[in-house]
Amino acid sequence: MKKRSMRGGDTVTYIVIYAFSALAFVPLIAFVVYIIAKGISRINLEFLFTASTSMETGGIFAPLYGTLLLTIVSLGFAVPISLLAAISLSEYTRKGRAFKILELAIVNLAGVPSVVYGLFGLGLFVVFFGFGKSILAGALTMACMSLPLLITVFYQALNAVPITLREASLALGASRLSTTFRIVVPTALPGIFTGVILATGRIAGETAPVLFTVAAYYMPSLPQSLSDQSMLLSYHLFAVSTQNTGVSDEQKYAITLVLVALVLLVNLIAIWARSRVRRRIGTLG
Repeated sequence: MKKRSMRGGDTVTYIVIYAFSALAFVPLIAFVVYIIAKGISRINLEFLFTASTSMETGGIFAPLYGTLLLTIVSLGFAVPISLLAAISLSEYTRKGRAFKILELAIVNLAGVPSVVYGLFGLGLFVVFFGFGKSILAGALTMACMSLPLLITVFYQALNAVPITLREASLALGASRLSTTFRIVVPTALPGIFTGVILATGRIAGETAPVLFTVAAYYMPSLPQSLSDQSMLLSYHLFAVSTQNTGVSDEQKYAITLVLVALVLLVNLIAIWARSRVRRRIGTLG
């Protein structure tokens, strides 16, 4: 009788857990369905791959191109620096008081509002270094904003690698540096991809930092170098939603749909790459 009541209690608990888990997806599904219904009729090849002749109508290729370029350049700066910093913390730094202070500082920096990073980038890269409002200044700002998140995720991924793999490599005569880059880092690649996924979504969707450092209200042509300004999807959506009265709701929701789809597409590609790495590691193991 007691076992039956315990099983009944477990069943109720599972039902409650699954119900609340399902409820967590309701707002997301409702949001996606709503923007699809509002903006899908505006989506076509002309809208995606032609430059706009004005802010009110036309295609969005310029902000789409600028968003992709800024994201790639930002990750190009942030990922190597974050990975080296995480390797240093995980493999070579003594876990003393200084380490705890540094770890606390990184966690606190991850919670700093993005507008603060925008003002930081404006003062350091735009004014002090003289880059002006440019893709380079924006990418460096977004890289700085992504560093705490990436370092934290990379550090956790490296720490999750079993210590036995390190010991086996060292026992076979490999150096500590070789063990780190040939054993530890490849094994931690799935977790590293997770960090890249999170950073990609944040970079592509931020508005405040790019507003101060790179975003142009309107440009009839694509940027020719990293020293040029660029239109960006996030800021373009903000501009047409708050500063232009002649933009149709269909146009606004179409831009929103493209931005969401872009972030989702990049995440799916990263998830696919991560799953392939996991399978390869499992096969080698």
